[in-house]
Amino acid sequence: MATWDDVRRIALALPETTERGSYDDLPAWRVRDKMFVWDRPLRRSDLEALGDAAPDGPILGARVPDLGAKEALLADAPAVYFTTPHLDGYPAVLVRLDRIAVDDLTELITEAWHARAPKRLAAAHRAGAA
Repeated sequence: MATWDDVRRIALALPETTERGSYDDLPAWRVRDKMFVWDRPLRRSDLEALGDAAPDGPILGARVPDLGAKEALLADAPAVYFTTPHLDGYPAVLVRLDRIAVDDLTELITEAWHARAPKRLAAAHRAGAA
């Protein structure tokens, strides 16, 4: 399954991506200063909301294109993707890093990048020019 090294390698391979600490000074990856994936350990409020369902492994936060994409991921692979009340109404999912295949992680990170990258940069990347 995936590791933080995989996250770093995949994210930094995308155009104009930088790694810089998040609000909690944990690893986060940005495209033109817009965060698209980040280390997101569960907070006390998350643990209280999730109860016994709270995972104990590494957690990746990832932007998604919209709330429909979020709902699709949550429905398709609930053993991998989850959310907390803190993210209600926000286009992002939490990922059990130790349960996601590297191929699926690559797709997730690339889509997260596309969701945050400027339109021209994303279009160039899709076309293979970036």
